[in-house]
Amino acid sequence: MRTERNLTRSLDRVFTRLDREPERPAHLDVPRMSRHRVVLFAATLAFYLAIVWAVVITSWLVRLDWQVMFFRPYQQWPQIHAFLDYYVVLGQRGPTAVMVAAWLGWRSWRQHTLRPLLTLATSLLLLNCTVGAAKLGMGRLGPHYATVIGSNEMGLGGDIFPSGHTANAVVTWGILAYLASTPRARRWLSALSAVTSLGVGLTTVYLGTHWLSDVLLGWAAGLLILLALPWFEPLIARTESALFTLRDRLRARRGRTAPVPALPVTPVALKPLPVPAEPAREPVPPARSTRTPAHLTPGPHTARGERTPVAPAGSRRPPHTDRLPRGTSQPARP
Repeated sequence: MRTERNLTRSLDRVFTRLDREPERPAHLDVPRMSRHRVVLFAATLAFYLAIVWAVVITSWLVRLDWQVMFFRPYQQWPQIHAFLDYYVVLGQRGPTAVMVAAWLGWRSWRQHTLRPLLTLATSLLLLNCTVGAAKLGMGRLGPHYATVIGSNEMGLGGDIFPSGHTANAVVTWGILAYLASTPRARRWLSALSAVTSLGVGLTTVYLGTHWLSDVLLGWAAGLLILLALPWFEPLIARTESALFTLRDRLRARRGRTAPVPALPVTPVALKPLPVPAEPAREPVPPARSTRTPAHLTPGPHTARGERTPVAPAGSRRPPHTDRLPRGTSQPARP
């Protein structure tokens, strides 16, 4: 009984919070480009360049890539292959962007601000530009398409260096920690996004779709974008203000009614409407007169013998003119 009551109270609190009228926060915790963040950005950029240089000169990192490829992790631990096939989806651009955009869209609606969605759009745009340009510029082939054992496979038309799955996981899940409203939530979300992106990167190595150096460069590429986002906060704020201004103008146009021009009043002669001719009525036959019964006929009563014999209609018997009515004497014959 107590468990049911506690569950009911918890659900009531959740729904009460969801039904609360959304309010725009008075103070948005916008990260700034502090000295600590600048140091981290510089260190990550140096790490990024070091990995690229190590792969270009075919150093020990390339030999490590080949050793891991020949180890074939997917053959060493085949029992986890089915699970990792689904887990690697957490690094794909489409599904992760839809999930994170849905959450940030709800936050934008509740807080009456477009900053969460605009920050996500900015980070994904930076990811496409930087990682996409690096992939096409270096043109490295993946382990399944390698041609010469021990070579760095650079400049051969590939597109796997750096790892897009890893960089996308770092940016997409890291943006939740970047937009967290409290320090505690930021710490927890940072740890969660780091573990998720680390697992996605190692999963691509397990499946044999990326070299180990691809994953290292993908982590660095995604972290660089997250660290550089405070530089784009003024642009995000101006874009949000412009969008709200445009929305207000559109609302004002829709709410404004155009005045109806006054029509000139001129007297108009009214003509009588023509009376429609009545349709010709069909002649109605006269009503058949009702014959009054003989015994009800008014008038003097005459004796039956005095009545004039009348031959019934349709009778073939010719009338007898020589007959006399009853009660009269017949003249003598000569």
